[in-house]
Amino acid sequence: MPIYEYTCNACKEAFEKLVFSTTVVVCPACASPDVRKKMSTFGMGGGEKPSAGPSRSGAGCGSCSKGSCSTCH
Repeated sequence: MPIYEYTCNACKEAFEKLVFSTTVVVCPACASPDVRKKMSTFGMGGGEKPSAGPSRSGAGCGSCSKGSCSTCH
């Protein structure tokens, strides 16, 4: 059940909608069915990037507590 971003062609309202396979999307502001799905970017919460080499604490990876991990080469 993805959430899509839409723009209403009638009133220009931008909105998001949880879409099921049978969902008919209408604008929440003016109830127009004349909407366009926006191209959205995929976003993820940020975290720190793994270090390029061994950390100073002696562990193999600076971004996790393991001695080594697949993200540190």
